Amino acid sequence: MNSPLPSTRPSLRRASARAGLAVLVCLAAAGAWAQAAPASPASTSPAEPPSLAEPLASQVRQLFLDRVVGPASPRAEVVLGRLDPRLRLAACQKVDAYIPNGTRVWGPSRVGLRCVDGPTAWNVYLPVTVHVYGPGLVAAGPLPAGHVLAQADLREAEINLSENRSPAVTDALAVVGRSLTAPLVAGQGLRESGLKSRQWFGPGDTVQVRAVGGGFAIVGSGEALTAGMEGQLVRVRTENGKIVSGLPVADRVVEITL
Repeated sequence: MNSPLPSTRPSLRRASARAGLAVLVCLAAAGAWAQAAPASPASTSPAEPPSLAEPLASQVRQLFLDRVVGPASPRAEVVLGRLDPRLRLAACQKVDAYIPNGTRVWGPSRVGLRCVDGPTAWNVYLPVTVHVYGPGLVAAGPLPAGHVLAQADLREAEINLSENRSPAVTDALAVVGRSLTAPLVAGQGLRESGLKSRQWFGPGDTVQVRAVGGGFAIVGSGEALTAGMEGQLVRVRTENGKIVSGLPVADRVVEITL
């Protein structure tokens, strides 16, 4: 039996690889708003790659939407990135999308794509960015670093919750009187990491100690052994000499939850 000329084999392999890569690269739909769409098999047939690639792209978007959309995140946008152009993938009749274990589903992320029906099994990762939007406080105007916040400095707006790992600030009254660690431009969201911790008292100060439990509270006094920084546990020596730990919640006030 006659064999094909050696020069034809590489060209056939390259054509097949280009066809397989073409379908997956069609997933790069930047800026697309996530919409639910039924998933269907993806094919590497070179006849209709655009129409067959979109259901797979919709499947990827829906995978992430199912994880992030809820009462605290009223809307989300899933932006698909691009595969490494150096990849050479074998033709595949069906590609499944999945979120790898331990993957973050807010902000920069990735999705796995694996061939489940083809002559050669392969698995690649596609970069994905998930934007999640919700309520937060933003600067009403430009604010310099060190600025002590007043209520007029802030306004409510919808912000991109996923662009920063630090929690967004939503309660203006809770941050009035605190100062900024970095400048803010008008419209920029305020994050917990952008606020200096407030010191409610210093070591040696006499403080009120409130022990709060289910429906009751016991009030006493004591001496602070460490500085009372907002959000950080402080040690207090009570009147009977016992040393307890609690959270500073106001000027010279420590609260212990029982």
